[in-house]
Amino acid sequence: MTGKAILAIDEGTTNSKAVLVSHAGDIIASASAPVPISHPKSGWVEQDAEAIWQATATAIAECLKKAPETEIVALGISNQRESILIWDRNTGRPLGPVISWQCRRTADACRALREAGHEADVIARTGLPLDPMFSATKVAWLLDNHGRAARDICIGTVDSWLIWKLSGGSVHATDRANAARTQLFNLAEGCWDDDLCRLFGVDPEMLPSVFDSAHIFAATKDAGVLPDGLPIASAIGDSHAALFSHAAFATGDGKMTFGTGSSVMTTLADYIVPPDGITTTIAWSIAGRPTFAFEGNILVSASIFPWTAELLGLESVEALLVLAETVEDTGGVALVPAHVGLGSPHWDADARGLVCGLSFASRPAHIARAAAESLAFQVRDVYAIMAEAAGHAGRISVDGGPSRNRFLMQLVADYLDRPVTPCRNAEASAIGAAHLAGLAVGFWPDLEALSALARREPEIAPSMPADRRDRSIGEWTKAIARTTFAV
Repeated sequence: MTGKAILAIDEGTTNSKAVLVSHAGDIIASASAPVPISHPKSGWVEQDAEAIWQATATAIAECLKKAPETEIVALGISNQRESILIWDRNTGRPLGPVISWQCRRTADACRALREAGHEADVIARTGLPLDPMFSATKVAWLLDNHGRAARDICIGTVDSWLIWKLSGGSVHATDRANAARTQLFNLAEGCWDDDLCRLFGVDPEMLPSVFDSAHIFAATKDAGVLPDGLPIASAIGDSHAALFSHAAFATGDGKMTFGTGSSVMTTLADYIVPPDGITTTIAWSIAGRPTFAFEGNILVSASIFPWTAELLGLESVEALLVLAETVEDTGGVALVPAHVGLGSPHWDADARGLVCGLSFASRPAHIARAAAESLAFQVRDVYAIMAEAAGHAGRISVDGGPSRNRFLMQLVADYLDRPVTPCRNAEASAIGAAHLAGLAVGFWPDLEALSALARREPEIAPSMPADRRDRSIGEWTKAIARTTFAV
């Protein structure tokens, strides 16, 4: 079919996707290719930069084969966040691996910085705690272990690498949202922070130029898989792109993405130093103006369901959730999925999962429901802090596989005591990147036009009685304390 479209690249942790998005906001074609990931040591997670590029090129080629007559107006990029690499500016060759956002190899370095008293200042400048998830200590490790192989080095997140490759090595750039996840970018001042660069041993000259998320970074050149001259018109982290695709443009609007873990984000009017347990970030930047957001990341969310199903001898997650619906409450049972520690807002790496509150009246259905409710309780814990700190709350969109289950989303609405709105967009991150690229080149005129493209299911309103909700939250809070052996 002949028509104009935006080509969006969504480079994730395990695969690269390419998606063509029409002016009406529809997905014309899509394709994906796997990205290898390796674990050379316990807690180490890394990838190969050239493999990421090859997977991206393959996904683009396969996508374009499905819609050969489509005219590409611009290209947008969303990417796995915090993952970082270095490469030789002169040859374009990567120096060492891409260190994944999941990698814990710099845990000792983070601990040493905390013990030296640096964390409060780092949080005040970047909105991020000292944790190996973020890029700064990874950059230091790469420079120490691989930086001697070149005299002129580029440092970049995955979006920077793709912009470099797509532009034929002519542009080294990133957007403010990705820069904000490196722990080297001062959110209040909107620039790379010289003091933080000194703290982490990074030369600012190695860092990319920083622009808006909707910005023409470069034109394609010698990319092989695409013709020269296409504007590369957006770059943004994947979670931020999903939030943008939901048209969360009013202050206080937010989204909850459910998957293996969960991500909760809500937009802010201005930069706020984050309260304990959550982070502040730049959601996106348009026309020189950043939109800030609170964020909380939960480590184990829907991944607790197959584990619980196996524990109870059930054949599938679907069977688990059907069983959970057969009882009206957990009968006092609580299940805390701290199987790899607790993420936001507790951030306790030593916490471990538990099932508590068992009695002779407890049945498998109560444990199944406790597993289901854990998904809702965890996002409720994060969102409560965000709403109190921000002082306002807007529409809450929900996405990811579990968002298609009405029972689970009713629990989320009940324990938040706020309506939630499931979204229909199957490729939220790619669509968000496409929307930003379309803004940059005038494919769509403004945010109002993009708001009209958001695909939403009917709102799910809370229906649980207040006394029952408060009692269940109290039981959950006690269970959380037990995972840390505090009581």
